[in-house]
Amino acid sequence: MKKKNIRKIDEILELPKEVCSNVPKIIITGFDEMIIENFKGILEYEEFFVKINTYIGVINVNGYGLRLENMTDDDIKVKGKIESLEIERMLDED
Repeated sequence: MKKKNIRKIDEILELPKEVCSNVPKIIITGFDEMIIENFKGILEYEEFFVKINTYIGVINVNGYGLRLENMTDDDIKVKGKIESLEIERMLDED
């Protein structure tokens, strides 16, 4: 089945984009916790900086006392004092 047909089925079924693709979903709770779904790997990890690779780019998290918790194959939780978040797009989806 072609990719276009799969997208059409997803639209008809009203499935969220992050469920039927590798698009990352970022959930931020206050300034102390974030969950990133659909990530590929960790590129850098320090107490003040975390660089996470996704299927469409890189997510940079800056802060203090950062730590990685509850990591699975699909999602990762970053906890600590989150100061800023940068997103670097690698692919153009259009």
